[in-house]
Amino acid sequence: MKSRSGSLAVVAAAVLWGTAGTAGTLASAGSVSLAAARLVLGGALLGALALVASRRARRTARGNAPGNAPGYAFGNATRWALVLGAVAVAAYQLCFFAAVGRTGVAIGTVVAIGSGPVFTGLLSWLTGRERPSGRWTLATAAAVAGCAVLVTGGGAGAGAGGADAAGIALALLGGLLYAFYAVVAARAIGGGMESGTVMGVLFGGAAVLMLPVLVLTGPVWLARPAGLLTALYLGCATTGLAYLLYGRGLRTTPVATAATLALAEPAVAALLGVVALREHLSVVSWAGLVLLALGLVVVALPARAAVPQAPAQTPTAAAATR
Repeated sequence: MKSRSGSLAVVAAAVLWGTAGTAGTLASAGSVSLAAARLVLGGALLGALALVASRRARRTARGNAPGNAPGYAFGNATRWALVLGAVAVAAYQLCFFAAVGRTGVAIGTVVAIGSGPVFTGLLSWLTGRERPSGRWTLATAAAVAGCAVLVTGGGAGAGAGGADAAGIALALLGGLLYAFYAVVAARAIGGGMESGTVMGVLFGGAAVLMLPVLVLTGPVWLARPAGLLTALYLGCATTGLAYLLYGRGLRTTPVATAATLALAEPAVAALLGVVALREHLSVVSWAGLVLLALGLVVVALPARAAVPQAPAQTPTAAAATR
């Protein structure tokens, strides 16, 4: 039951992420500036919530057992991993938009988002956390293929000149960065750190790093009501609330599974485009959406618990166990 609620929390986070594109159309702002504002506002919110929770927990711990405040038990390795994770969160944004600028939205999105679960599964395996199952591998392959077909509509999407190699490399780097900070978060949460604190450190740090980007890209659009409301929604809902849910999901959901479930994001974005923006999906895109949904359902299904078989016992041995 706990793993199921964790999966639902991750899917809920992905649904919120999927609304970002539609909401972003309401603000007259460049994509990089919009993403920077989203991360700065959302990261500031997560950081503030984590700080309040940490201070409250320290006061409680100080009253019960002095010197046992939470957070002091984590060594330098964990702290440095979280610092690098915060850098990865900010760098992911820059890599993603640089990739999209060179390859186009379709290919950049497919490579960056589609490679994320693959890199996450590999990193989880390499760091000794968990070995991806055969079911996860097949379902993730189906979900990534469905995502690719959904976004590109079955076409190459690269234009006449083909895909830009540097853009593809940047998109792959973005997928790797996403996998890195997801695994860092999962390990810290698995080690006993509060999920809200982990997300606060990661995204609060990333907000500080992205603040100069927001300033340099011209945040004049934030002075307009539509721009400010959009930025607040993107920061509070699609970043703050979404990553609180994602962190909660990581408490009980393997990070490789969570990364695959996060592929619900492009599906939600596509459906919102059809409903709210009156966009058109081809038959091939609808087929990709179905394939993606099937992959996510298979990943979300709880694993069958293996029933241990009792070894055959002789009458003497059986009697001895009673």
